[in-house]
Amino acid sequence: MRFRACIALLLFVTACATSAPSPRKPAALNTRLANLHRAAKLPWTDGGQCVVQEASEPWPVLAERCFHALDHDRIEFHDPTGRCAIASAGGAALGLGVCVLAAPEIVVGAVIVAGVVVVGFAIKEALDAYALDMGRPEVWPASETRPMPETAPAPQKPSPKKRPKPEPTGPDFPPIGPVEITERDRRWCEPIPEPHAGEDDAHNKCADQFPPNRYPGMDVLVGGVRFDALQVGVRVLWEIKTHRFDTYPDFIRSREIEKELEQIEKERDAAAACGYGYVIGVSTQAHKDALLRADRFLNIVVTRCKR
Repeated sequence: MRFRACIALLLFVTACATSAPSPRKPAALNTRLANLHRAAKLPWTDGGQCVVQEASEPWPVLAERCFHALDHDRIEFHDPTGRCAIASAGGAALGLGVCVLAAPEIVVGAVIVAGVVVVGFAIKEALDAYALDMGRPEVWPASETRPMPETAPAPQKPSPKKRPKPEPTGPDFPPIGPVEITERDRRWCEPIPEPHAGEDDAHNKCADQFPPNRYPGMDVLVGGVRFDALQVGVRVLWEIKTHRFDTYPDFIRSREIEKELEQIEKERDAAAACGYGYVIGVSTQAHKDALLRADRFLNIVVTRCKR
């Protein structure tokens, strides 16, 4: 009797060990799959090869790196919120299309595609491979076309003669300027995302959404100096100020400007040494005016972020 009980117990333990639940899918796989599905709704000149290569990166990074591969003859970008237009002010030039495309969620009417979208062959192959791994081989039929659900149709312009499409040369915004950086300094100047240092939710939200930030939820370390954001699409670093500057007494305002100028000088020097532009975002016009009185060469944008 005791022997049978031991056998039963052994079988129970073995069954528990072999039926353990599988671990959850890695976050990187979830990001990759979500990016592939999102990119499948857009027209690509390379069949989505750039998307597949960058699919494991955050969507803003993918959008920036693969923007040149979009079929620009069939797609238009609009900025209903006005956020991208404001972020491009003050000399921090950012292609409107890159900014709109890199947003965490594409606003209805922001992206308009002419005609229907055939899923790029590279994207389809990647999704088919994932479907086979999950045991669902018939996810993307070969002849399927999918219109953009979040966009409005745009009439196609008649073209009696098909002209050759120029080779993509990069994003549709000008570079900040030629800056020579030696190979020795490259790693020192490489942007390193780090979680936001402070627990000021209003400040962090402004830093993520306004420039907009290439790494949402993250500061970025460049040249040994921490910045609040690295702008999507361009080499521009941001310092965000959300102080209620207008409410301070005159004496406190003066001391605050002195303290900020010390920080700004350190950050501006580090950005320039690594070939980055540098922009200061402040919530109010009064704050901007006070900083410009102290240094008229500062590049300042009024964000109107709320506290």
